[in-house]
Amino acid sequence: MDDSVQDLTTTEESATAVEHPSVPSESADVEEAPAELAPEITYDEQRYPARPRRLRPRDQLRPSNLRRVSIDPRSATGTNPSYVEWLVRQAMLKDADVLSRQLSGQPSMWRNPYARPDARRAITTADVWFTAYPISLITRPGESFLDALGQQVLWDAFERVGINAVHTGPVKRAGGIVGWRETPSVDGHFDRISTQIDPLFGDEAAFRRLTDVAESHGGSVIDDIVPGHTGKGADFRLAEMAFKDYPGIYHMIEIPPEDWHLLPEVPEGADSVNLDAATELELSRMGYIIGELQRVIFYTPGVKETNWSATAAVKGVDGAARRWVYLHYFKEGQPSINWLDPTFAGMRLVIGDALHSLGDLGSSALRLDANGFLGVEKSAEGLPGWSEGHPLSHAANHIIAGMVRKVGGFTFQELNLAMEDIRDTGAVGADLSYDFVSRPGYQHALATGNTDFLRLALRESLEVGVEPVSLVHGMQNHDELTYELVHWGTAHRDDVFPFRHEEMTGAQIAEAIRAELTSALTGEADFNRVFTQNGIACTTTSVIAAAQGFTSLDDITEDDVPAIRDAHVLLAKYNAWQPGVFALSGWDLTGMLTIPADQVRDLIATGDTRWIERGAHDLIDADPLAQRSLSGMPRGRSLYGSLPSQFESPDSFAAQLTDVISVRRDHGVAVATQIDVPDVAHGAMLVLVHRLDEGSGDDAATIQLTVLNFSAESVDGTVHSAALPPQRDVVDAATGETIAHVDDLQSFIVHLEPYGGLFLLLREPEPEAETAKASTV
Repeated sequence: MDDSVQDLTTTEESATAVEHPSVPSESADVEEAPAELAPEITYDEQRYPARPRRLRPRDQLRPSNLRRVSIDPRSATGTNPSYVEWLVRQAMLKDADVLSRQLSGQPSMWRNPYARPDARRAITTADVWFTAYPISLITRPGESFLDALGQQVLWDAFERVGINAVHTGPVKRAGGIVGWRETPSVDGHFDRISTQIDPLFGDEAAFRRLTDVAESHGGSVIDDIVPGHTGKGADFRLAEMAFKDYPGIYHMIEIPPEDWHLLPEVPEGADSVNLDAATELELSRMGYIIGELQRVIFYTPGVKETNWSATAAVKGVDGAARRWVYLHYFKEGQPSINWLDPTFAGMRLVIGDALHSLGDLGSSALRLDANGFLGVEKSAEGLPGWSEGHPLSHAANHIIAGMVRKVGGFTFQELNLAMEDIRDTGAVGADLSYDFVSRPGYQHALATGNTDFLRLALRESLEVGVEPVSLVHGMQNHDELTYELVHWGTAHRDDVFPFRHEEMTGAQIAEAIRAELTSALTGEADFNRVFTQNGIACTTTSVIAAAQGFTSLDDITEDDVPAIRDAHVLLAKYNAWQPGVFALSGWDLTGMLTIPADQVRDLIATGDTRWIERGAHDLIDADPLAQRSLSGMPRGRSLYGSLPSQFESPDSFAAQLTDVISVRRDHGVAVATQIDVPDVAHGAMLVLVHRLDEGSGDDAATIQLTVLNFSAESVDGTVHSAALPPQRDVVDAATGETIAHVDDLQSFIVHLEPYGGLFLLLREPEPEAETAKASTV
């Protein structure tokens, strides 16, 4: 999901000024000739006064009488052709047009099926992912993130564990442009402003080396695109200047000067200001904007009260000053892309960025970030605008994902909406979706020792039509543990569900689970923190620590690590031993705890508590003495150590994870079909029943069960499901031992150790004669 944060890597005060290109030496203003006397001259003729007309770009449909108002070489306005040209050279739309022309008409565009999503095909390409976060990886001194990620020693370790894909996270230039200089990212590099790799993380050559090394180890590299918004880079600045079709990239509306009095004043040092609800309503009433949307993501009083902001007055290429109101689902620095503008400029920009990652850089797949908000429409009077679950979002996702499949890749989406939205968007769009269905459920199960909500969520998912094979089951990533209760708290808030031996509405369930998660993880523990209204800032190990009763991380000793590690392995089994992709991060691999808040005080000062969960970590002992990453992130406390050190112990997290993944691969559960999530005899138990049929629907395929204990106590309980064929042997796949027998009531008894998990297979019992013969021999 979109990461609403300020990037740590640079500050506005330290941003390097960009040298502008050489311009004419004269600085006197040029007086504009009367339009009726002036010869018709296009903007391109201004830029290229010495180029013959027949070699110039084609003229606009309507001739322009634009004059050069100023040629001051220092002027960062639309009337300085050198400044505009400098912006155009950096614009993503410009790059997109060039890239699309290179691929258009090539035979490679017709070699792959692209109409329908194919989760199992994507999983066959890469089923266990490492999700990186560039600013938190400790590298060798002076080594870039991409160079570090492409090291043979790291991929040797990944291959040993069973990881066969790396999701790099966003590594292209992000943030904004003010005048001649770049400004830092406001959203962890999800506010992209360029197709170029950010020099902070490396360069295109390093990215290509990474893809080559990954391929040599049978692996893949997954990149990001952001189809919902950009940062305030060259494209947005050109849009503000009303240059060509750049305004068509965004949901932005020019407000006439006679109505500027309706707009709030922009504070000194800012380039825009968020509208309050009253102004939003008035502009909507006057027909300028759609107005209120279904929700305000990351609502913060005095900072973000609506999804609309107004720009300061900006001088355009025609010399006229304009003020715009623009849509942003996330922060002010993330203007939303318009997917249904007549120029289709936004669509062209996004597709160009995708083709660059796949065609030029060599990525195998792309994550679609913030892709659930691509359509917006005015609703009936008095109702919020339609902005979630809109058909245009489905259509746009179909186009993006179809293009990616057409060039041989696949996509996954991070869509925190109702399950029906995930199903409908995925039906024509992305091949896979991030698991916003059960991620809070399994953490809630661990925190409370009860799987009731997790079982409800899994059953609802199957009933709605979101199969687990279509999901990326991720452990910790860069985002907070979001409550992810949209399905229950909004779309189904008034629907009644059987829960905890009574009938409860979706809203009541959402309220109860949110309160229980908050109490269990932040009530006594001083190391996890609530993040706005969205979730809890924590690591996987800090969730476990809170569940095990620790109130301070300083209280955790070496003797406490095995119990934390056992619970961590349990969560890995939950995510790995079901259909779909299994994903985990460097924070998981090394067992990172949260960072003391005072070490990231400046970063969390504005309320973004997630920085406590993003401690710098060293996967391969690249720099054991480093106290910070190259980007400046403080090193966190690791409970497990680096991967090489863990390989020395058969009980380490990495060693046990290797076994978990090996069992997963040996039996093909990643592409299986989930057929039941039955009731359980003990509240801490979870039983998942799968058919190992590779999606074929073959009823004769082997039945597999994942049986887990989410408590710190041993459990003896009965497993019962109507999907279990009677008179079958129950075999532990890890040991090959027959541990039980399915009776005529389609049940059997199982014993689980604290935080225990079993991967069980049902086998036909051996014929008695064959058994007797074998025993005689």
